[in-house]
Amino acid sequence: MSAPPPFRTSPTNPRLGEIQTNPARQADMPYAPAMRVRGGGDTLYISGATPSPLYHHHPHRPEEHEHPVRIEDQCTRVFDTLGAILAHEGLTWTDVIKVTRYLTDMRDQDGLNQVQGRYFGDWRPVSTTVCVNQLSTPGARVEVDIVAAYRPA
Repeated sequence: MSAPPPFRTSPTNPRLGEIQTNPARQADMPYAPAMRVRGGGDTLYISGATPSPLYHHHPHRPEEHEHPVRIEDQCTRVFDTLGAILAHEGLTWTDVIKVTRYLTDMRDQDGLNQVQGRYFGDWRPVSTTVCVNQLSTPGARVEVDIVAAYRPA
């Protein structure tokens, strides 16, 4: 038995197919329930990004970790960092398969969804959101990591 065709294929990566078991309701979802990756190939795993600069000192220096208060501003920093890594690798948001989002307050999820939507447009990778007690630096309210698939050569 072969798999049914995906609901939508990534416009930049024909190996990626969004799975929607109820296509009429996909507009209600900020993420895909599942993502199919066909064929072999390379995968990129991007570490969690916070509102802190990607490159900073360890141990942490407080002056490097001054975060904006608004969740939307923190999320913009996070997605700018992730986008820069994707671009470095020649990938775009529509090559992303999986997003894992960590929030210190689940009430921030709507702000996170709004900002994430600006980056992904109508592409909805698989997503998990987890509420955590705290993140790596004081004042950070969001961390996001992603998995992307390289395009076939």
